[in-house]
Amino acid sequence: MKLVPFLISAAVTTGLVIALSVPLGSAPPFGSFLSPQEGFWQNAEPVNEDYNATLHLPQLKEKAEVYFDDRMVPHVFAQNDEDLYFIQGYLHAKFRLWQMEFQTHAAAGRLSEIVGAGADSVILNFDRNMRRLGMVYAAKNSLQVMESDTTTKKIIDAYTAGANAYIDQITPANLPLEYRLLNYRPEHWSNLKTALFLKYMSYDLTGSENDIEYTNAKAVLSRELFDKFYPASPDSLDPIVPRGTVFQPPLFQPVAPAAADSLYFQWKDSAAIYAVHKPDKDNGSNNWAVSGQKTQSGRPILCNDPHLGLSLPSLWFEMQLHTPQSNAYGASFPGSPAIIIGFTDQIAWGVTNASRDVKDYFAIQFKDDTRQEYWFDSAWKPSQITVEEIKVKGAPMVKDTVAYTVFGPVQYDASFNGWGRATTPTNLAVKWQAHKGSNELLTFYQLNRAGNYNDYLNAIKHFTCPAQNFVFASKNNEVAIWQQGKFPAKWKEQGAFIMPGTDSSYDWKPDIEPAENPHVSPGADFVASANQLPTDTTYPYYQNGGYDLYRGYLINHRLRAMNGITVEEMKQLQTENYNILAQLARPVMLRNIKTDQLSPEEREYLNSVTAWNLRNDATEQGATVFDVWFKTLESEVWSDELAAAPQPTLVPESYTLVEALIRDSAFAPVDNINTADKETVADVITTAFKKSVPVLKRAESEGKLTWGKYKDTGIRHLLRQIAPLSRLHLNTGGGDNIINATKQYHGPSWRMVVHLTDKTEAWGVYPGGQQGNPGSKYYDNFVDQWAKGEYNKLWLMAEGDEKTAQVKYTMTFEK
Repeated sequence: MKLVPFLISAAVTTGLVIALSVPLGSAPPFGSFLSPQEGFWQNAEPVNEDYNATLHLPQLKEKAEVYFDDRMVPHVFAQNDEDLYFIQGYLHAKFRLWQMEFQTHAAAGRLSEIVGAGADSVILNFDRNMRRLGMVYAAKNSLQVMESDTTTKKIIDAYTAGANAYIDQITPANLPLEYRLLNYRPEHWSNLKTALFLKYMSYDLTGSENDIEYTNAKAVLSRELFDKFYPASPDSLDPIVPRGTVFQPPLFQPVAPAAADSLYFQWKDSAAIYAVHKPDKDNGSNNWAVSGQKTQSGRPILCNDPHLGLSLPSLWFEMQLHTPQSNAYGASFPGSPAIIIGFTDQIAWGVTNASRDVKDYFAIQFKDDTRQEYWFDSAWKPSQITVEEIKVKGAPMVKDTVAYTVFGPVQYDASFNGWGRATTPTNLAVKWQAHKGSNELLTFYQLNRAGNYNDYLNAIKHFTCPAQNFVFASKNNEVAIWQQGKFPAKWKEQGAFIMPGTDSSYDWKPDIEPAENPHVSPGADFVASANQLPTDTTYPYYQNGGYDLYRGYLINHRLRAMNGITVEEMKQLQTENYNILAQLARPVMLRNIKTDQLSPEEREYLNSVTAWNLRNDATEQGATVFDVWFKTLESEVWSDELAAAPQPTLVPESYTLVEALIRDSAFAPVDNINTADKETVADVITTAFKKSVPVLKRAESEGKLTWGKYKDTGIRHLLRQIAPLSRLHLNTGGGDNIINATKQYHGPSWRMVVHLTDKTEAWGVYPGGQQGNPGSKYYDNFVDQWAKGEYNKLWLMAEGDEKTAQVKYTMTFEK
């Protein structure tokens, strides 16, 4: 991407800053911002920028080389771990410093400090929420564990030193553009910032529990209706661990408190609290590995594509890390050492989100408004009071008092009820697995050195939160998958609703033993996961969470049927746009629609969805018609019952409606309780279609009836509404419930296919580029390939390849 569109608007920069959806506080000093010597012009990188360099840094132990290929992927060749991670920290800072710091400011609740409070205090509320959730508290707990391990402390110290070595070299002329826009300068990096970044990933992947929404729903739904709206396990489940697997009896069986029926399962409670920010419920991934028994080559193939928010600069940074003792390639996180998803000389690994609920709320009874004491186990217990000091750009500091209890911080109270729309104050303490000290970084350090299945097992045992499904394949022709993390052993529906905070019997009991976590050991011909329930209902522990269904269903179905699998077929499966939800739902919808009540114009749209090939390809109109019709149908079925509930509530999963309509032609919730008539399935399906037509007509009039145009995928800059720094209006397929899970601003953030032949072959792509500088041609140069479902060949460089044509630039690091 070039800065030309941005340069053209330079004369109105101040107006642009004020117009952003995220208010940026005071604009940068106009003179320095436009200065030819120090202003934003300096960020326009020459097309032929020369990255060759010799750097003299006294922190290094030995000489090291970094070889950049033609895609600006660095291949780091160091002689020891300290130099390896020092250089990784240096490179992350050189190419992605603003992104690294902005994300950790967000995690720490410090955005107001650099962008101001925002319209209606949106940013300030976000900061208060992150602090009240205990993000820094959690990061400090984990950092203590990380630094108590000699190996982890060594690598995190080296990474921090490398990042700071680059930060110390920054001049006004090479300051990243976003610092100029926001008119501030970078701080030094720290080990705590790395811990904060990792906790932000925990928040993104485990922060979307539904305790408040379910509590509100049960205020108006009967037990019978609640179970129809939110069933424990879908009929069509094809779990990670195959059905029929025999599980051992639990080592610990939790039991609900005797008073739970009167204190917890009350079908009337509510808590009208609106979360300031909840992560996207579709934060997840696909991964699978097929053994040589099913491949054409006789060698395993492993695939992974994590589904996260699409942003520029990209979440990922591709690189190779090599020492005489280790060699790993893949996607790294700017802000953290190691390769996070990738492969070594002998194995490959990938992750998907476990999606299990490890974050619960407890109602706290304070003695008085000072919140100094709370009632717990028949006595008043002292709170720990923390006063958060939130700096606000262009405004006075805001102080926020947070009480900590035996469960954790009181996230919501009389002074902070989300958006402030609650009618009555509710004191809710949050207990979250991420609050506990842990060392996930050690998992990735050891995976970067793994050579076999035992190495993989030893590595993942350190992983606590966010729990992940770690898929594995090796050149020994073994494939496996483990759901790894720490999960409290819960009695049925413990944590589904807000729990009493006055009695320790509602608190979590011991964690499930790691050996009891769902897994498939070597011996299977394939393993796969896509954020679905990991097991059927015979698993002995309660597994509440937010699960997907149809991606896993279709992946398993396809892999079972395939033999002689090739890499190209795996790429095709990873970018598959077939809509299995529509395959199941469309027959019911077409069978019940009252065609005699449709106008000629409405029948034209019906013909489009009837003739549709069930693919969510970018050029398909039928996909748009079906999507609008089905979402309108969901609203028609669920909204009347939930409208009477305290808000917020949770709309049931799409698969719940599909399975209900297939199973029960007289499904009770289709009747609108607000009308005197008794609506049938046919009535509501027809009404939903008629209500969809005006939406479809408007889309067609705007040239947006084809699925790619209607979905309108975009990759937004982290500051959101800065169009010249974003890539918008990408014409792509995919969507909800599709293996290619590309939504508008969310989707596959890294696609990887690894073929474990004698010399490993691998392909990958992410929607961005290696550079964080919008003025560089390497800022977004992978986006078009990603949108078309194309891949880059990944080059696992070997010693002796230094003189090959693939090396474009060399950075030499010396003392």
